[in-house]
Amino acid sequence: MLNLRRISLPLRMRGLNVRVSCVKLMPNTCVENEAGISDSPEIVSGNGGFLLRNRCYHSGYGSMGFSVGRREFSSEAGAKDTKDEDDELEEGFSELEETPVGDEGEKLLDPDSETELSDDSVSEVSDIEEPHNELELPLSHDEGGISEVKKFSRKRVESELFKAIMDAPGHSIHTALDKWVEDGKELNREEISLAMVNLRKHKMYERALQLSEWLQSKNHLEFVERDYASRLDLIAKLHGLYKAEVYVESIPKSFRSEIIYRTLMANCVTQNNMKKAEEIFNKMKDLEFPLTVFVCNQLFLLYKRNDRKKIADLLLLMEHENVKPSPLTYKILIDVKGQSNDIDGMDQIVDKMKADGIEPDVQTKAVLVGHYISAGLADKAKTLLKEMEGENLKENRWVCQALLPLYANLGMADEVGRVWKVCETHPWPEECLAAIEAWGKLSKIDEAEAVFERMSKKWKLTSKHCSVLLKVYANHKMLMKGKDLIKRMADSGCRIGPLTWDALIKLYVKAGEVEKADSVLQKAVMQTQVKPLFSSYITIQEQYAKRGDIHNTEKIFYRMKQVGYAPRIRQYQILIEAYINAKVPAYGIRDRLKADTIYPNRNLANMLIQVDGFRKSQVSDLLD
Repeated sequence: MLNLRRISLPLRMRGLNVRVSCVKLMPNTCVENEAGISDSPEIVSGNGGFLLRNRCYHSGYGSMGFSVGRREFSSEAGAKDTKDEDDELEEGFSELEETPVGDEGEKLLDPDSETELSDDSVSEVSDIEEPHNELELPLSHDEGGISEVKKFSRKRVESELFKAIMDAPGHSIHTALDKWVEDGKELNREEISLAMVNLRKHKMYERALQLSEWLQSKNHLEFVERDYASRLDLIAKLHGLYKAEVYVESIPKSFRSEIIYRTLMANCVTQNNMKKAEEIFNKMKDLEFPLTVFVCNQLFLLYKRNDRKKIADLLLLMEHENVKPSPLTYKILIDVKGQSNDIDGMDQIVDKMKADGIEPDVQTKAVLVGHYISAGLADKAKTLLKEMEGENLKENRWVCQALLPLYANLGMADEVGRVWKVCETHPWPEECLAAIEAWGKLSKIDEAEAVFERMSKKWKLTSKHCSVLLKVYANHKMLMKGKDLIKRMADSGCRIGPLTWDALIKLYVKAGEVEKADSVLQKAVMQTQVKPLFSSYITIQEQYAKRGDIHNTEKIFYRMKQVGYAPRIRQYQILIEAYINAKVPAYGIRDRLKADTIYPNRNLANMLIQVDGFRKSQVSDLLD
């Protein structure tokens, strides 16, 4: 018995722009056309994007083996009743898109790192935590996207050129670079690459861009594709996508290769600009660049946040173009299924992943455990946690930082203590932060503080370290302790940045002082001109919406646009919630959604009905 479902495929064709329907089948099934012949899909093109046109689609995904009806990935049936399936507040990225993970699952972090440096338009240290998802493109590219970053990250490497740039006074580094050359110091590609890696690692994008521009203007480096891609990435980060597109036009045509456009697309993902990413995707197809899994993964990340119905279409295209899923592809699909509370579907993807010879890494297993816990499947979560530990946890030390918060989510204080004991003698910074988070989840504030004090004696504290304990205080409404910690940070010379602001805002909100939180956020923007975290705005906006305070909810919505956060479904849901709670129609809201190219999901569509000023009820129809 065939399991059929009609799905519509809005992809792009070589000919006419057509929307077609095709039959969706479960794995290992095939359908014949009226003549009894089984057809395969063909790609045709037009003005609107890629489309698969087929007289009959045979599938469940032939080689990929996925069952991909639209409803499966649109998170409608069985979706978790949380804020929304599109709600990923921390800069719009989930745990799948954080710091890259190495071969053994360890995060590529420097255990001895003491400071976090940035110069986003100001000459101060910042604690901005930016998302990573195979997007960093500083030097050279492979299918993993960060080959040379990984190479340098695995060992601590000092760069004399980086130190010289760091010591440069003021905003400009040109004088320091000119002196470097005058002193006869070596300026080869290896030294330049290492300096660039260090600048990016510390998020000193402005200085990295100055270095790139100086090298080219002084003819100290013969630019190749990867150098242009690096410059493009920095321009997009600092000055936005429009300036980045303008720069692409200035790159010699012979160097406008696939790496240039995928760098631009990766930044579209970072900035959550789905429309622009799809435009670049179509441009790449027009230029006849081959479809790569890197490009597909960028779109998957966007669709995961913005329009999950398109995931099925992209899987179809990958199948037709014979693009094999990468580990990240599977991680995204697993996370989408888990967020939809489709645990069986999630497990099927894991089985397919293993069948394709890809073993889930620690990060993927941590995502699975998180979804098992959310679904109330504690036994499955515990089984997988034991599998992550292996036979000897001391030998698998690098998994401890993943285990600590997961055991805490299960409420297993004894297990948290056992895992921490493995790390306690010679802890790494990231393990300490994970332990503070875990003890905080278990409401064991004394234990969390003890780990923090241990850190303060071993390393110079940074804003990142302090923000973890601040969040613990916020979650337990310990406002005075939070204020005392911030004073301690200031006294010790620890710079205050977006992570600290975010924790302080949550402290005030949890204490019921929303206006004070709003004031902190506004002062932070005015004083430093550094962009606060997405979640800082959302935390305040949600509180105003709950009150039905339309004016202040709209104010936060506007401020987010001002600092560069593109509107997405979650912001509009909070905004409309304010109108619902105020029992006031939201006139013109559909036009605003259209202008921001936001396509309502089912939850948002239901909310729109409630604020429609022209909607007539059954009673009003009778009275009319």
